[in-house]
Amino acid sequence: MAPPFDIAVIPARGGSKRIPRKNIKDFAGKPMLAYAIEAAQLSGCFTRIIVSTDDAEIARVAYDLGAEVPFVRPPDLADDHTPTVPVIAHALRACTQQGDSSVRRACCIYPGVPFLVASDIQAAANLLGDEPNTYVFPVCDYPSPIQRALRLVGGGRLSAMHPQYTQTRTQDLEPAVHDAGQFYYGSVDAWLRGLNLHAHGVGLHIPHWRVVDIDTPEDWKRAELLHAALVRDLAGADSIGR
Repeated sequence: MAPPFDIAVIPARGGSKRIPRKNIKDFAGKPMLAYAIEAAQLSGCFTRIIVSTDDAEIARVAYDLGAEVPFVRPPDLADDHTPTVPVIAHALRACTQQGDSSVRRACCIYPGVPFLVASDIQAAANLLGDEPNTYVFPVCDYPSPIQRALRLVGGGRLSAMHPQYTQTRTQDLEPAVHDAGQFYYGSVDAWLRGLNLHAHGVGLHIPHWRVVDIDTPEDWKRAELLHAALVRDLAGADSIGR
């Protein structure tokens, strides 16, 4: 039996609606998917880098970029409402069915991560260690105190979500972080048991300027502008711009 090893699984379905063909659309000169694959390669953490997709064109691009596509993701795991954990669990079971049962840990890396840094993947691997039933994923600070959040109540009028904090000094409010939405590094048991990512997660703190959520054309444009600026300032870094 082969010694235990880690795999990366990049879930890249073909049915993106708000940004058509988002996962292989050109971003700063290469397919968006390339950034996730390259960060996984640069990290040195993975024996196998697998792309889970239902789309033949995405599969071809992934293969050309050096990833494996050893199975086709079934349609019931490729719609708008499919959670992440079942997709990664399916990939792990597919590997086992194909004769590879030596996977120790699996890292789900989302495909739309042009600012992903390989050293963050390495840090997550070190933080995870051999912890069972656990995930490690990057988190970043909220730009403003969540206790001061406002809600729209109609006609442009506003109401405080937490009125008890309206007079509290910002520096006295508890800091909060949010999921950066880049990757989740977890034990095989956690994935196969279907454990909730956040309920069983450990946060790896990263700077908020390296986090983008690309869901709309406006998000895409903002990410392109930010990427261009970061490439100029961080030439030679281990992920951005390579």
